[in-house]
Amino acid sequence: MDLTGVKAVVTGGASGLGNATARFLAASGAQIVLLDRDTARGTEQAAEIGAGFQECDVTDEGSVQAALSAAADHMGGLTAAINCAGIATAEKTLGRNGPHGLDSWKRTIDINLTGSFNVGRLAAEIMSKNTPDADGQRGVIVNTASIAAFEGQKGQAAYAASKGGIAALALPMARDLASVGVRCMAIAPGIFRTPMLESLGQEVMDGLAADVTFPKRLGDPQEYARTVGFILTCPYLNGSVIRIDGALRMP
Repeated sequence: MDLTGVKAVVTGGASGLGNATARFLAASGAQIVLLDRDTARGTEQAAEIGAGFQECDVTDEGSVQAALSAAADHMGGLTAAINCAGIATAEKTLGRNGPHGLDSWKRTIDINLTGSFNVGRLAAEIMSKNTPDADGQRGVIVNTASIAAFEGQKGQAAYAASKGGIAALALPMARDLASVGVRCMAIAPGIFRTPMLESLGQEVMDGLAADVTFPKRLGDPQEYARTVGFILTCPYLNGSVIRIDGALRMP
């Protein structure tokens, strides 16, 4: 799949890894529609990079169906869905104030895991109608896991479980969609310099970077974006998880 022929939606496209991915793909000649709940920022960012925008709640079936349909109409089709929408929860299974809140657990799983599956399954239906290429490929789904899927930290029970689900989803989803020529991959990023992390301050970021094996710095969102581009252009990548973390293994 040549990036100039890509017609992609990017969830969480208004900021962070999603925004970096949308910018990279748009600069590479792809058609892009940002999907996000933040209408003001999403509209602004879409105009800045020459992309479309659709307000979307990834946990809501009707919202996703409407957004994907509008995006496909806008681009004249859909060949890729990149899921970057997500939240991070910091809460212990049993803390000073009692057990982990069930509502916060459900919200984390609902957005990070169920939301990615919701977008993927509905995008796959649209992609299944595409004309296949020489390999029989009709589309690609890329989900965002995390190294927390494998080395979750204290207070990451909900987050790690949601990202572990994304990692586990890659193979069965790829197998399910093989008959219609849609690939499914996951990326497990380490600690990346996103606006959310920058809000913690330079001292905290320097401390986190010190634990990275090499290079000793935080990940650049553009490195995540280029990994997405590599997946889209390499048809033999399917059903697996790519770690991008500077060899960081969380203690």
